[in-house]
Amino acid sequence: MSGEQGIDTGVAVREQEKFNVAAVDTWLKQRLPELEGEPEVTQFPGGASNWTYRLAYKNADLILRRPPAGTKAKSAHNMQREHDLQAALAKVYPAVPKMVGYCAGTEIIGSDFYVMERIAGIIPRKNLPKAVTLSEAEVRQLCTHMLDQLIALHQVDYKSAGLESLGKGEGYIERQVAGWSSRYQKAKTWNVPSAKGLMKWLKENQPRQESLCITHNDFRFDNVILNPDNPTEILAVLDWELATIGDPLVELGNLLAYWVQADDDRIARATRRQPTHLPGMFTRKEAVAYYLEKTGRSETDMRFYEAFGLFRLSVIAQQIYYRYHHKQTRNPAFKNFWFLVHYLQWRAKRVIRGKGV
Repeated sequence: MSGEQGIDTGVAVREQEKFNVAAVDTWLKQRLPELEGEPEVTQFPGGASNWTYRLAYKNADLILRRPPAGTKAKSAHNMQREHDLQAALAKVYPAVPKMVGYCAGTEIIGSDFYVMERIAGIIPRKNLPKAVTLSEAEVRQLCTHMLDQLIALHQVDYKSAGLESLGKGEGYIERQVAGWSSRYQKAKTWNVPSAKGLMKWLKENQPRQESLCITHNDFRFDNVILNPDNPTEILAVLDWELATIGDPLVELGNLLAYWVQADDDRIARATRRQPTHLPGMFTRKEAVAYYLEKTGRSETDMRFYEAFGLFRLSVIAQQIYYRYHHKQTRNPAFKNFWFLVHYLQWRAKRVIRGKGV
């Protein structure tokens, strides 16, 4: 749901995803005794990964993040890491919300969670809100500003900022290929591909060199907040669950996996979840060219990065479908994700054959 300016305000909380509001209110007021009244709670759409809620008090506007119900990967949905990372990153990269606090354990809502201040703005999901109209020139400006935010993150000197502990360092690409391959095998159901050939190609065709920087690892339009008074300006970047010290071109490949163009096939267009189809928006090829030019990188073969991004997205889709398949979630939006897994891996194979970007 969006307000008059297209500002995201949330919707009614899904029945299966409600939590003990009174217990959270008590916990919050121990840390912020100035809070007035009881919070009005709404939920932001999506919910494929961590669940996100708005807690609107009379004198404060807060966001609560918690993991979903059901089985999850050991390293996924780590609320403390997500909280601590943003608190540290804010010192060198201002486009993150201010943290309020982290709660460990399951006593309050059945899982750990953290709370941060809400930044009011527009989240550019599948379509821009009706209240937001951008010209082709403004859409292009939004596109460049979004990529500029990604570039700014990649240029942060994480060593000087004392953020080396965010990742394991060298060998990132190898760990990514092995890790996502393992996750796929563990989450595999009978109705999706084995992906053995695709995983083999990714393992054997890893780039010989890698660069290291801070990577968000889920950077896309629907994870940024736009200024309602100037919708081409990005106020903040959200959803730091997967952020680490990684390779910037792997991050770019991950971004391309979500970048559905206006001239893509019907299946791709049906999966679009961000406004990358708008007149004036970069194509994937233009986005790559812009990134390489702005970062001073020479032209490079993007096949590995784009194919890996598509495979990774297929694994994310399969992990979500696994929960639905085993009745750990009843969200009907996940019912046909098995088909999406087939499609994404088909596209990854096309990229390998030189038909990508």
